[in-house]
Amino acid sequence: MNNPNNPCIFCSIRKNELIFENNFAYASSDSYPVSKFHSLVVPKRCIKNYFELNDEEVLACNDLIKKLKQKIISEDDTVKGFNIGTNVGTAAGQSVFHCHIHVIPRREGDVKNPQGGVRSVIPSKQHYIRKK
Repeated sequence: MNNPNNPCIFCSIRKNELIFENNFAYASSDSYPVSKFHSLVVPKRCIKNYFELNDEEVLACNDLIKKLKQKIISEDDTVKGFNIGTNVGTAAGQSVFHCHIHVIPRREGDVKNPQGGVRSVIPSKQHYIRKK
């Protein structure tokens, strides 16, 4: 199995694989999508995780997240929501140690009960009852 960190797969992306880019980040399709149009936003500077982004990079990534959202909903009217997230550290499931943010389109009925959204990374915590 190839090591995605040596060389870093996000540092060696080809221009023809980009959906969008700006001075500090780019957007591309996820190689292992969990839904159609699952995309990644990646800072151009090779840093390990979201917490190492500087303010300019955060704004640049956020700009691309919003552009992806608009593009995706203009191409697929079945998209009714999004999960946006990043894994920081091995314990959180990070396997490529170059910061990247997942933009995952969601459709009604794609899972039986979507309650909890990103909480489902720990399945027993996904469904909860609100305290009154």
